[in-house]
Amino acid sequence: KTLEERVEEIRIRPISSHLKRIPVTEGYVELKERGKWRQICDEEWTPFNSRVVCGMYGFPGEKNYNNKVSLSMRKRKNYWGFSVNCTGNEAHLSSCKLGKPLEPKRNGTCGRGLPVVVSCVPGRAFAPSSSTGFRKAYRPEQPLVRLRGGANIGEGRVEVLKNGIWGTVCDDNWNLRAATIVCRELGFGSAKEALTGAKLGQGMGPVHMNEVECSGFEKSLTDCYFNNDALGCSHEEDAAVRCNIPAMGFQKRIRLSGGRNPLEGRVEVLAEKNGSLVWGTVCSENWGIIEAMVVCRQLGLGFANHAFQETWYWAGDANADNVVMSGVRCSGTEMSLPQCLHHGKHINCPKGGGRFAAGVSCSDTAPDLVLNAQLVEQTTYLEDRPMYALECALEENCLSSTAKKNDHSSYRRLLRFSSQIHNVGQADFRPKMGYHAWTWHECHRHYHSMEVFTHYDLLSLNGTKVAEGHKASFCLEDTQCDEGIQKRYLCANFGEQGITVGCWDTYRHDIDCQWIDVTDVKPGDYILQVVINPNYDVAESDYTNNVMKCKCRYDGYRIWTYNIYPPFYEGTYDQFNGFQIYCVYD
Repeated sequence: KTLEERVEEIRIRPISSHLKRIPVTEGYVELKERGKWRQICDEEWTPFNSRVVCGMYGFPGEKNYNNKVSLSMRKRKNYWGFSVNCTGNEAHLSSCKLGKPLEPKRNGTCGRGLPVVVSCVPGRAFAPSSSTGFRKAYRPEQPLVRLRGGANIGEGRVEVLKNGIWGTVCDDNWNLRAATIVCRELGFGSAKEALTGAKLGQGMGPVHMNEVECSGFEKSLTDCYFNNDALGCSHEEDAAVRCNIPAMGFQKRIRLSGGRNPLEGRVEVLAEKNGSLVWGTVCSENWGIIEAMVVCRQLGLGFANHAFQETWYWAGDANADNVVMSGVRCSGTEMSLPQCLHHGKHINCPKGGGRFAAGVSCSDTAPDLVLNAQLVEQTTYLEDRPMYALECALEENCLSSTAKKNDHSSYRRLLRFSSQIHNVGQADFRPKMGYHAWTWHECHRHYHSMEVFTHYDLLSLNGTKVAEGHKASFCLEDTQCDEGIQKRYLCANFGEQGITVGCWDTYRHDIDCQWIDVTDVKPGDYILQVVINPNYDVAESDYTNNVMKCKCRYDGYRIWTYNIYPPFYEGTYDQFNGFQIYCVYD
């Protein structure tokens, strides 16, 4: 028998010295049976039991707790009548086996024993703090495993790093035991769900692991047994996890007010003012999608759809009109808005609150754009093109400013390449603006729904621009799709624009403006950089895979590209190591 047959609820009741700590890492383990809370006698309690309790409350580890409980605590008569037998691999204490009945004492106490107290070790991102919660976001070191595409904290598609290359895990045999190894490795508790069938989006690149089998006590997923052979596994079978996370109380300190539904509204936060906590608004100056993402995550509402700098159409709480937070700037990794940079107690909001208070709308799904980096590398070449063939390009500012001084018989040297942009998320990528705001481009005879969709730049090795580059505006459509997926978006005839999930938009190397003008660039070593959705105009589930870089060597006649640096190969953008390709183009 398991505890599930007898127990209604389980909790950790904090010991008196930890009442104001967030999260609660130490406390009495109590079970609810027939509507009454009871403590557990520690006579048969094991570290495996503590491991399970800590895991279900969002903590990756446990430690011994030595505490002399007062005599009055020994005399309490509310002990549960059984011991508990866990293996340490259970996702919840209710899954553990019911142990032997404990012999009742006359006064109902625990004999020589004491009530069970667990002491949990939180992940570094959840270190206990004062009751106000976090002050700073924790920036993790580069791990061997990461989560991508999840809407909330502690969930996502599982990706592993192998030989400098990020890849996914096939869902064959994927279970809670393996998922829990991932969760604990990343500083969370045990797994709530082991998700299969790319439920949290499809990855790109190789499938590194298949048929994973874990004992449950490995330090890393990479220590588990697995099959290197992933033949037959596609990204439609990418494994994902949802982990237990500590109760941080984030959701109690923020709310959305005045929206048409619970997923939208004016952002109102609880802040300290004159010694008391009051609700107020957030200044909307420089408020954008990254800040909105943090709000939606803090509320447990998934991704942000939109960030609003005016909210006059949402009648929020009249008592919360005053601005209590200004100068908010988030990196996107924060778990709550107070973790972001902001002005603190010295509010500075020239516009004021009211109609200009910040607002958001949230969604449980979002698109995710990824550039096919190998195609960029494989299609890079130089072309000398006469000015008389570049009239449209000049009109659309696709050339360096010096081109305006050239006559029709002169030439421009162009670094050409193809762009193939995949939507690997869970929602279609749609332009921020509606039809009415699209721009007609007479030369190319179509509408551009986003004036800045990608940045093309050539940089020096220290990161400064050496070619003016340009901000490419695209007409977004489905060029091709994965098998079984229908194209939905087409530029022709003022059609709907966007990129469907599982489809990609290709801009070939031989079309206008698909280049960087390098006419004025001197021979040397450079970095070719492509950034998708650079201004975060449209919400995505993951912005970290929107940048591609590769090194270039230009000798004045030819260009070599190498050390390709695509989004799904490495996790940061400031180093060039690992995967290397060397190509020569004449």
